[in-house]
Amino acid sequence: MTGELSNKQTETVVRPPGWFRKGTWLVCPALGAALGWLLKALAGWVASLPWAPMQGPFKLVDSIPEPQATLGALAVGGLAGLVFAFFVQQDNLSVTITADDVRFNRGDKAKSVKRASVDAAFLDRKQLVLLGHDGEELAREATDLDAGQFDGAFTAHGLRWLPEDPYTGDYRLWVADIPGLPAGANALFKARDRVLHKGSADDAAALREELVSLGLVVRDEKKRQYWRLAGKD
Repeated sequence: MTGELSNKQTETVVRPPGWFRKGTWLVCPALGAALGWLLKALAGWVASLPWAPMQGPFKLVDSIPEPQATLGALAVGGLAGLVFAFFVQQDNLSVTITADDVRFNRGDKAKSVKRASVDAAFLDRKQLVLLGHDGEELAREATDLDAGQFDGAFTAHGLRWLPEDPYTGDYRLWVADIPGLPAGANALFKARDRVLHKGSADDAAALREELVSLGLVVRDEKKRQYWRLAGKD
């Protein structure tokens, strides 16, 4: 997704374009209403199939008289679309770069990194990463925005934008009880491995922060964890 740049005095904001933000509130309810109408239209047919699952709800919908059934289906579908649009908006990342810091905002969550501590930034697949002067990871945030928007925004504020992770060749695949890790790291990796397969993204992010505090940089590929020690050679 191509983002939108907004400049106000000494700050630059990178965020999803206005058409996407506004269109989400229109398209999602419309699609939800259409899906509600379709489910209502198919309710009688599905209820007539003896092998179809969840026949109870479909029979109930089919028993509602018109026009209440159609109006209800449109209303419920539209409301579901609005709820979905809300979560889409909450998940959008906005990045504000100033002379003092780099701020990340996603819904009601905010994070700030001091400008002076940032050495470089790059896009690691769908994640925006900030690196410190010793190669440590200062921030890693998921985004659908493309590199072109971030490139101009960061370089305009005197920060290096890199085409890729400069430490790609330094990562090692984590396996249980691998040597060379700081004390306590293996236990955190084990817990995070379980979370990656069965837990939530928030729990995985929290455990990543714990590993970062131990001087590690972690990246994930297909639920496998790769690591390197922070610090320049």
